[in-house]
Amino acid sequence: MPAHPRPNSKKERRQESEKLILAAAEKVFSEAGFGGATMQLIADMAGLPKANLHYYFPTKEALYRQVVENIFQIWLKAADVFDDADGPAEGIGAYIDAKMEISRRHPAGSKVWASEVMHRAPVIQDYLETTLLQWTAGRAAIINRWISEGRMDPVDPDHLLYLLWATTQHYADFGHQIETLNGGQPLSDAQWDAAKENTKRIILKGIGVVDPADSGPSGQADLGSRTSRPE
Repeated sequence: MPAHPRPNSKKERRQESEKLILAAAEKVFSEAGFGGATMQLIADMAGLPKANLHYYFPTKEALYRQVVENIFQIWLKAADVFDDADGPAEGIGAYIDAKMEISRRHPAGSKVWASEVMHRAPVIQDYLETTLLQWTAGRAAIINRWISEGRMDPVDPDHLLYLLWATTQHYADFGHQIETLNGGQPLSDAQWDAAKENTKRIILKGIGVVDPADSGPSGQADLGSRTSRPE
């Protein structure tokens, strides 16, 4: 019995083909940009006839948009931790973990997104003005609630989110630079764990939040000096 049996149903074959195409497109768009990428290059990378690409994605723009939306949906899923978190330590800490892991697992997708935005989002500007705007407003409301409850220092939620995005996505967008500074080697599992822990510690302490891992045996910390405000 083969280790990877071929999909049997029409639906499974379609899903497998789309997966191959999207993975190849993500890589080609990340390296060549939208203008430099061609459907033939993507077909060659996927190991499929060019006609197959046009069957699933009629135009290069449609395929590009799907690649960009896919990485954004992955980012949105990572942000679910905000909605159910007990507080900023748990919510922001888990968000940093998730975003760092996405940078590790999907570096090409992050580069595609960065390149699109740096070119003033010619393909996905409508997405930025709707989905991203709504998502950011929702997370900002949660951060403002934590601030009003005295659970973190008063900071501008938008700028905090920009900081989180820039820091975590740096590990994807500037992966080559990081590898160069790491002796020409990709980060090991231990180094990724250390990067996540250091990033959480620096950011959480910077906004006046105590990471539960750094607090005493009860999991609590003395927040009096932080939450006290002059009358």
